[in-house]
This record gives sequence, structure tokens and C-alpha cells, in this order.
Amino acid sequence: MNVLVVHDNGVLARLLLKQLSSTHLAVTPLLISDLSHLDLSGVDQWVPPSTDLIVNAMWLTDPEVAEADPEQARTKAFSLPMALAEHAAANEMILLQLSTSYVFDGRKQSAYLSSNPGNPIGQLGIWQWECEQVMRTVLPRHILLRTGWGLQRFIRKVHGASGAGEPLRLSSRHRGQPVASGDLARVIRAMVLQMDCGAEVWGTYQYAGAEEISQYDLGLTLADLPGMDGEGDEVAIHVVDELPSWAAVEPENATLGCTKIRNTFGVKQLPWRSALEGELALSGLGSALGHGLKGLKVD
Repeated sequence: MNVLVVHDNGVLARLLLKQLSSTHLAVTPLLISDLSHLDLSGVDQWVPPSTDLIVNAMWLTDPEVAEADPEQARTKAFSLPMALAEHAAANEMILLQLSTSYVFDGRKQSAYLSSNPGNPIGQLGIWQWECEQVMRTVLPRHILLRTGWGLQRFIRKVHGASGAGEPLRLSSRHRGQPVASGDLARVIRAMVLQMDCGAEVWGTYQYAGAEEISQYDLGLTLADLPGMDGEGDEVAIHVVDELPSWAAVEPENATLGCTKIRNTFGVKQLPWRSALEGELALSGLGSALGHGLKGLKVD
């Protein structure tokens, strides 16, 4: 199977490419470094005609960024995936697209299922839900993979509070499941390999790390990591249980049921806590991580 991985310089993309390079698959990276002047009419020139599967590894998990730049969020979460989906449909290709728990409003009292309809409350979720709906119509052979909170986002948030002189406000009312980049790369690799074996299991799946936690408790956990604290007895990060200014775009319940992906692909949830130190080490490296593959680039 010929796999095209569309990616930015994010940690997930680099880890995924490194994992896929160790398989028998023919993998081609396609780096999109700047979406601000992206001409989506050029998709035909980006995608090699021999491609069987397109994996869009651009993982959008930060609703604050989307609120700050709605147009960029629309391009990255909707317009680009739709252009890829239309090309895939016209050329009998498969597309694996990432989504998140931000497609939900958080009012459900139990874990969300992959069959539950979305009702987003912010720009990120709006465009991811629109993408999901249109993709189901445009491209029958698709995989939509919803994820929980990106662990890298909260590591950056906690680390950024170090020495800031102000408390880090996080809410105990908002609960969900973090996902480590390396763990998600493992999951995508497993799904791709099964599709390579001929599994025709199109549809919507969900994956998040084992164990639900509040954003406040997650902040406390991250603040205790070696390398996050100040030196000696100094406490560099003070986490308080208060609603942050960006709480309006955070669903109070972001917990995902992951039974379907386990039953279909045999993918088991791994504890996100076991990946904390490794994920911290990856923070900020982004483009410095290598994958050893020659690829294409869209400027």
C-alpha cells in the first residue's frame, strides 16, 4: 500500500512518520508548512497518482488557537480535509482524518460514543464537525478518528506558567482523557496496517488515553513532573481550581467511549500517565524530530 502522510511540523506527524518508516509500507510525507497562502486547487499536483491511502496527520487540539484565528482554523480543519476528500473520492483513494472531542457540547452525563451527533460550542469543534458530516457524504471509504485532549497542549500551558508570577487557572468541572502523541501515532499505525491487509472498516472511531481526569488535576499532575518545578524549595507553578478565560469553548464532559476501535482494530487504551515524561521531553522539539523519509513539500 502506498501511503501519503500530509503533515505539518507537529510532534504527532514526526512520530507517526518515524513509526511508519519501520513498516513494509511505501510512505511519502507531504509537508504543508504554511496554510495562509495555500491554493487548494493544487491538490492534484500534491498527491502522487499511485497513492492508496492519505493520512492527514495535522492534529488540531487547541480551541484557544482556533478562536484567535477562525479563518486559519477553517482552512486547516475543514477546507484542506475537504479538498483531500474530494481528490480521494475522484481517484479511488482512502482518507484517514483526525477529529476531536470538541465536536461535542459536553452536556452528556456519560462517555460520548462514536455514533453520537456533534453539537460544538467553539470554532475548532464547529469546523471539525462540519468536516465529519461532509466527509461522510463525499467519501464512502474514509476513517474519522476522534481523539481526546492533546497532552502536548497542556504540557505547554503548564510549562508556560512556570515563573509567570500568576496562578494557572484550570477547572475541576471540565473532565476528559489526555492523549500522548506517541500513543496516537501507535494507534494510527495499527489502523493503517490493518487497512493494508484489506480491512474495509470505514466510519468513525474514537481514541483517548485510559483514565478520565479533570483539567485542574491534570495541571497538578503535570506541575509535579521533574523539569516543571523550580529549583530547590521554590514552587514555580501554582495551579488553582478556577474557570479560565477560555472555559467557554471547553466542553465540561470530553470523555470518549473507545470500545469500537478496540473491537474493530484490536487497539487497547494505554494509560497516558505512563507517557508523561516522554511527552515532556518531546515538547518544543517539533521540527527537530527526524523521520528518515524523503518527501514532498507545499510552500
